[in-house]
Amino acid sequence: MVNCIIIEDEPLAIKKLVNYIDKLPRLNLLETFHSAVEAIGYINENSVDLIFLDIEMKELSGIQLLESINTKAKVIITTAYSQYAIKGFELQVCDYLLKPITFERFVKACDKVIQDFNKQITIVHSKIFVKTEYRLEGINTADILYIEGMGDYKRIITSQKKIMTLETFKDLLNKLPNNKFCRVHNSYIVSLDRIENIERNRITINKKLIPISDSYGKEFYNSLNS
Repeated sequence: MVNCIIIEDEPLAIKKLVNYIDKLPRLNLLETFHSAVEAIGYINENSVDLIFLDIEMKELSGIQLLESINTKAKVIITTAYSQYAIKGFELQVCDYLLKPITFERFVKACDKVIQDFNKQITIVHSKIFVKTEYRLEGINTADILYIEGMGDYKRIITSQKKIMTLETFKDLLNKLPNNKFCRVHNSYIVSLDRIENIERNRITINKKLIPISDSYGKEFYNSLNS
């Protein structure tokens, strides 16, 4: 499942994009934003695979957004203005869609992203390195049960040990295999392979009950079926 967001200040354009996304089962729409400023915090705190991004918006343009954030998300530009195409591709966007956008053209752009994403999710468990107080700690991702937020720190619970790090949830999700881990709450990332059962919006992993919040529930349950 490719998790996407829309950043667009025209209500009718948002409605059309939402309709198109609903027709593609591999796309999962997380949120829509009417301005780039609104979207920055969400992008910094959440795992987003694909951004549909308008260019000319108030306060902050789409180009300015791309220049100001650090994200691994793929970007498809959606705009009525062709003059930004060169700049967009300099910023390594996946495609540049000129309004009015046809469904056929939309599908073609999304297919590129979905194919790339399918290649990525074939990655199996591997080793990652996280920053601890004095060193970089190597962790086999297959050993991770869940990750818990504890103030500024994140506690990584593995089958052998517990590791404390100041890395953000976003940083950790970017390192972890996309199809093996999912954020389910402001304070939790879980290993999908380690889930024992789910009951009443609570996950059980190694006798630990982990809540599923409303804001992450849709993405989580979709990931179980992808």
